[in-house]
Amino acid sequence: MRPASHTDRLVMGDYSRPDRARHPHHPPSYEITDPAEAAEVRAVRELGRRRAAEAGDDPFGCSCGDGEGTRHPTPESRRLLDPLSPDGIPARHRARWAAAAPGALREYAEALAAGAEEPAPPAGVPLSVALGWLGAVRQEPRDAAWLLAERAPMRLLAGAATAELAWAVRESDRAGLEGAVRFFASEEFTTRHPKRRRVPDTARDMLLRHARSHRPADLAVLERRLLRAPEDRIRRS
Repeated sequence: MRPASHTDRLVMGDYSRPDRARHPHHPPSYEITDPAEAAEVRAVRELGRRRAAEAGDDPFGCSCGDGEGTRHPTPESRRLLDPLSPDGIPARHRARWAAAAPGALREYAEALAAGAEEPAPPAGVPLSVALGWLGAVRQEPRDAAWLLAERAPMRLLAGAATAELAWAVRESDRAGLEGAVRFFASEEFTTRHPKRRRVPDTARDMLLRHARSHRPADLAVLERRLLRAPEDRIRRS
């Protein structure tokens, strides 16, 4: 996929159905950067505008500010833009995200993409895999799957004990460390009881070092919220 130009990029707002049904993981806004998809959206917008003008519903023929693509709804626009449409752009984005998930997590990702609110987490998958999933670089970081890309691995990590997470940090590659810094700096971890924020020195140092080099905005939070394990404090005294 070639990089999107400014004219290719579309920012889509929230989508409201008459029945108020929603995909549980559809974000409030997302971007379309693929030129072919952007052209599809512009085509259905133009079709809706033209039909509205022919019916006398829009004498000025304006589709400005139509971030949701629903100002002049048509069957074609609903099929393309409705997050619950199996043929729509949001479904394509979610399917692409699920297909890129680690093999051991793909079934879990597919269930979320299909609309399951909280599918059972897969058993026996190392936490380092979930950290790498969270930290993986996505080519379309603000597409219609961006909320899933944050929410899914966070859910797998949120229930893990701090000692298990710290061990996973030690087993992580660059992507895993990226995900680990994001997780340990998030509210999922920073709101834990202080006793559950005690991280052994090796993992703590790895997190701080990665944040210092690659995510400096998270460094202060980590320095403040990552507490040393008691045995590390004794050894350093």
